[in-house]
Amino acid sequence: MSAQFQPIAPRPSPVRESGPVAWARSNLFADWRSTTTTLFIVGLLVWLLPGLWRWMVIGAVFQADADACQAARGIGACWGVVTEKYRVILFGRYPFEEQWRPLVATLFMVGGLIVSCIRFFWKRWLVAVWLAILAVFFVLMGGGWFGLSEVRTDSWGGLPLTIMLAVISLFLAFPLAVLVALGRRAQLPAIRTICVLYVELIRGVPLISVLFMASFMFPLFVPQGVQVDVLVRVIAGLTLFIAAYMAETVRGGLQAVPKGQFEAADSLGLSYWQTQRLIVLPQALSMVVPSIMNTFISLFKDTSLVTIVSLYELTGALALALNSDVQWRPFKIEAYLFITLIYFAGCFAMSRYSLWVEKQLAASKAR
Repeated sequence: MSAQFQPIAPRPSPVRESGPVAWARSNLFADWRSTTTTLFIVGLLVWLLPGLWRWMVIGAVFQADADACQAARGIGACWGVVTEKYRVILFGRYPFEEQWRPLVATLFMVGGLIVSCIRFFWKRWLVAVWLAILAVFFVLMGGGWFGLSEVRTDSWGGLPLTIMLAVISLFLAFPLAVLVALGRRAQLPAIRTICVLYVELIRGVPLISVLFMASFMFPLFVPQGVQVDVLVRVIAGLTLFIAAYMAETVRGGLQAVPKGQFEAADSLGLSYWQTQRLIVLPQALSMVVPSIMNTFISLFKDTSLVTIVSLYELTGALALALNSDVQWRPFKIEAYLFITLIYFAGCFAMSRYSLWVEKQLAASKAR
């Protein structure tokens, strides 16, 4: 008996699982709720963007002309305030003729941050590179060496001060946070109690109070004649504050490590510090990368609070630039949008780097 040919019914073509179309299908148009929300947001943008474009670009004034800005009020933005005041906003009260020094110092520090984020440079000598970067930064900013005129720390300000406060405080706070987190899980009651009191005391007060105590109250407790620079006191306050919050994040990661990992380390005869360094901390820190990055981003923005102790970082330098000039004072919105863009660029870069680290950790676990 001969076999009878039966044609196979046509099947739909395979759906692409990568690319912009696939991303839009899964994230923007996955179901009717997602589609409705997407269409609503698109409609809202279509309604708002033309007017925003007219205000920001078409009717805007870009030259540093206060009269033209006054004439364009209500019609377009006055970006001339940024053109006129950008050096004061970026560098604060630093001497005008010497502002190339904070510019170069900031480029060195930002370059060090970029290099530190690249896996290829994660070597032991990176510590020496950072020590050199910090030395160059403080020599350029403070002067008094190599023929540079001396500039007191109360004249530092703007973007260099913001980046320096964030970077140094984070570098000092991270190892302190790890030690405090380990101390909270220690077997010795004295160490555990001290760490608990430190964390609960610092977390129980706002950052403004910590900065106020470090700047105004601390000098009352030091011996007469001993002076500690206000910048050092502010860095100490920021470090202690951020370390307390980060310690709780690290402690959460330590608690998430399975008990079997500790037992396996004991069976291999590893010491306490070998167990923490080789087995426990790598796993604990990898589980709390998003929370640690949230803390980093929060500190980067919280540096704006140092204005209360007369250190004019980026936000304080902006207020300093506008409050001293009546004709540019009405255009605060445009100036604040300028520094908002700077803050957003820094926070967005840290957020994307956090996602990259998470993907690298996920790939390593998959292997």
